[in-house]
Amino acid sequence: MPAPNQSERDFWNAAPGRLWADRQALLDRLQSNVLARLMDAARPAPGEAVLDIGCGAGATTLAAARAVGPRGRVLGLDISEPLAARARETLAGTPNAGIALLDIQSERPEAPPFDLCLSRFGVMFFDDPVTAFANIRAALRPGGRLACATWAEAARNPWFALPRAAATDRLGTPPQGDPDAPGPLAFRDPARVRRILGAAGWTGVSVTPEDTTLPLADLDEAIALAAGIGPIPGMMRAMDGTDTDRAAILDTLRAALGPYVGPDGLRIPATINIVTATA
Repeated sequence: MPAPNQSERDFWNAAPGRLWADRQALLDRLQSNVLARLMDAARPAPGEAVLDIGCGAGATTLAAARAVGPRGRVLGLDISEPLAARARETLAGTPNAGIALLDIQSERPEAPPFDLCLSRFGVMFFDDPVTAFANIRAALRPGGRLACATWAEAARNPWFALPRAAATDRLGTPPQGDPDAPGPLAFRDPARVRRILGAAGWTGVSVTPEDTTLPLADLDEAIALAAGIGPIPGMMRAMDGTDTDRAAILDTLRAALGPYVGPDGLRIPATINIVTATA
């Protein structure tokens, strides 16, 4: 029997994980407004102990470390060695923060209870989300807080909908998979998220859709990201796309994103779910 989350471990420790690490600066810019909203919801306070799930290249861990100050501490967890390595570089010179290569679904950090768990787009990839969230709850003190940002449905997120439409126009419709399988949109449905957290023992669960924007400098940055991250590479693999197909898809996407370019650069509308709960 494969290990828990083995497909995700394989994915994030192969080329996609290395690509996310290489694209750290662009991804952090793209998700900067989401991070700001997450920090507003999480409210890390000086002296608190914070757990960051799916910490990626470390932007959320660093923001939390700055918020809790020298008397606090932050531990970022991820299953991707390339991203964990980049996170350690991000946190160089930040003595109150650390990174562990650990899957919270099947392991628990060896640390005293945390006051807060936060995550920016890091909790949608569990094979067994109820077990994972039960383990997260167990890592927090009684009354500890959870604050996560997850993606809402693709129809409210052009960053997903437009690349998929461009790829479908060129390659055809890919095979239909389980929409609730581990993946970026697995927590799009607030009712499902509330059921999962309730089953994992959390109380006071709130899932609030909020509109924001994903900022980039220009269309070139968006195309550089979309070529290797998101729906396009997955559909290229599924449909045996060629380099010619990729170029045509990216041209179509560039045109589709054009209306979102303004005097301040590219601002892609987005809707996220802000998830909060109490242990």
